[in-house]
Amino acid sequence: MPSYADDLTLAARLADAADAITTARFRARDLKVERKPDRTPVTDADTAVEDAVRALLAAERPGDGIAGEERGGTGWSQGRTWILDPIDGTKNFLRGLPVWATLIALVEDGNAVVGMVSAPLLERRWWASLGEGAWLRDATGDRRISVSGVSSLSDAYVSTTHLGSWTEYHSREAYLALTDACWENRAFGDFWQHCLVAEGAIDLAAEPIVNAWDVAPMQILLTEAGGSFSDLSGKVTFDGGNALSSNGHLHDAALSILQRR
Repeated sequence: MPSYADDLTLAARLADAADAITTARFRARDLKVERKPDRTPVTDADTAVEDAVRALLAAERPGDGIAGEERGGTGWSQGRTWILDPIDGTKNFLRGLPVWATLIALVEDGNAVVGMVSAPLLERRWWASLGEGAWLRDATGDRRISVSGVSSLSDAYVSTTHLGSWTEYHSREAYLALTDACWENRAFGDFWQHCLVAEGAIDLAAEPIVNAWDVAPMQILLTEAGGSFSDLSGKVTFDGGNALSSNGHLHDAALSILQRR
């Protein structure tokens, strides 16, 4: 198995550079905000982070492809490509809520092999690389993380991002059926819910609409933590347009419910 230690070290440097920008611009009075064609917001912090990360990658990995939410880029089915989401949770960032993060993934021939999620205002950073496990840094230090052992939906804790998106993109009824089958549900949203599954704090996270940059690092984070990650059809991919993270034990049962229309 190839080693991605140098790439993981670089991903940490990229996250450090991103954190320096995002923390400086968080709650800034002169923050500039625009709306993209899909009506989602983008700030000058988003573009500044992506430009800074791209510049570092151009210097350190000139032969690799780059694809980012704000500046676009190459595909990722062949070769090595870095996939970037400069600020996942931009709406939270805009409202002064601390739940946002920079997401970085290295994808090789269509598969995520390095993942980095840095949430500086939560004082948390999650990372993983192929064959080296999943890790969390918080106030207590660095520790290896793993998914929960919950094996029944009736004991499971499930999260999503926005309930209304299920109506538009999949099936609200199917998601509500899943919450009814589970013990507890919340909407932690975005990156955080998938990281919580990797930590073993919750057991399932489901999203009816995502882009590749929203979840590319989650694929490697979840699998290295011992869990499962797929789209809602069950295909193991970060590029299916929707996503399900689980502790592995519950994956098929959750998919069975979510596939009902």
